[in-house]
Amino acid sequence: MPELPEVEVVRQSLDKKIKQKKVKKVIIRNRNLRFKIPFNFKSFFNGKKIIKVDRFSKYLIFHLSNKTFCLLHLGMSGTIHIIYKKNKNLITNASFYSLPYLPKNHNHVELIFEKFRVVYNDPRRFGFFQIFDNYNFLKKRFTKYGPEPFYKKFNTRYVFNFFKKKRKNIKNFLLDQNFVSGIGNIYASEILFFCKINPFKKAYSLKKKDCKNIVTYSKKVLTRAIKEGGSSIRDFKNISGKTGNFQKNFRVYERKGSYCKRYKCLGTIKKKTISNRSTFFCNKCQK
Repeated sequence: MPELPEVEVVRQSLDKKIKQKKVKKVIIRNRNLRFKIPFNFKSFFNGKKIIKVDRFSKYLIFHLSNKTFCLLHLGMSGTIHIIYKKNKNLITNASFYSLPYLPKNHNHVELIFEKFRVVYNDPRRFGFFQIFDNYNFLKKRFTKYGPEPFYKKFNTRYVFNFFKKKRKNIKNFLLDQNFVSGIGNIYASEILFFCKINPFKKAYSLKKKDCKNIVTYSKKVLTRAIKEGGSSIRDFKNISGKTGNFQKNFRVYERKGSYCKRYKCLGTIKKKTISNRSTFFCNKCQK
């Protein structure tokens, strides 16, 4: 599933394509997603201008010209394709499951613009759209979510106080969207490596220094991942069809049995399962 950096890369490139452009027509091929596409979806988008494409956590948010909003989650296999009118062979997409062509099946939504169309394809149908008539309704959608790692609220005091008396391991908390929004399995493992924290360590046992490091390296790792275009696991590509490069910088993720990359550390990368998720860490420097 795309994590915050991958969704942000998609947001940036998609925003450049459709920002301030008017939707001429909407075609719904299949309403069946995780949640059924709303029956007023066509009228919601028809004739509206896309003011901008925003993001919160792992969600894309379309701001429309009449001050309404549409939320999109790509799920496990959601793909955004752009097909140009003048050159129908020129197709770009964005997903972990990218293809160099538009699939014949599983196309759910098409937004028709003047010079191109945007197609949402989702074979596994875990993605979904939600529409909101005003900003307050959109805001309520995320009331139970924790702050993003880039928010000021995500600081040492917040992390330290949140972890008090919490007996769950730290890896589970990094994946808990009620604690912090947008971090997934890949980046949780990478962040804990830089913090020198064992993923099985109980949250309540962390010192303030550890909490400070979690804040610092969450920002650093995610910032670099965005700069590198995300991580190309299962052929993730951005909307321009370019693969991400952050996987070349992995310190632990998918490196089971390899030597630790930390200077003078003689450890080996181990793979364990935490809450049915693969977890990677160094058996020497992560304590």
